[in-house]
Amino acid sequence: MPSRYPGAVTQDWEPVVLHKSKQKSQDLRDPKAVNAALRSGVAVQTVKKFDAGSNKKGKSTAVPVINTRKLEEETEPAAMDRVKAEVRLMIQKARLEKKMSQSDLAKQINERIQVVQEYENGKAVPNQAVLAKMEKVLGVKLRGKTGK
Repeated sequence: MPSRYPGAVTQDWEPVVLHKSKQKSQDLRDPKAVNAALRSGVAVQTVKKFDAGSNKKGKSTAVPVINTRKLEEETEPAAMDRVKAEVRLMIQKARLEKKMSQSDLAKQINERIQVVQEYENGKAVPNQAVLAKMEKVLGVKLRGKTGK
């Protein structure tokens, strides 16, 4: 029977060396890997980070006092300006003239119903983008009235 392979068949007996990939730093921090290294006698360096994984800023009571003093010394007012009464009334009047509910207005300006409610109740901090959308839908000038 003839050979399938024409010519002389040779085999390559070069050794192939496979290396393990280096462990990632996250794998080295794994508690199982640390315990295995300790059992095998390998030197392991551990570092305790200060306040790692907590929201606490410190145990001394002096830190809040300093922050409070800084806040008191600020020249800017801590409270944000709210929507003025005349703007609130203009929004309500224009919305009612167009026979729209608060939810209809909210849908047309792509905002939540709570945003429209806050603007009409005077609880919202004026946002020029939201006021511009309301102006466009309601056909009323609102933004000139928010300044001082």
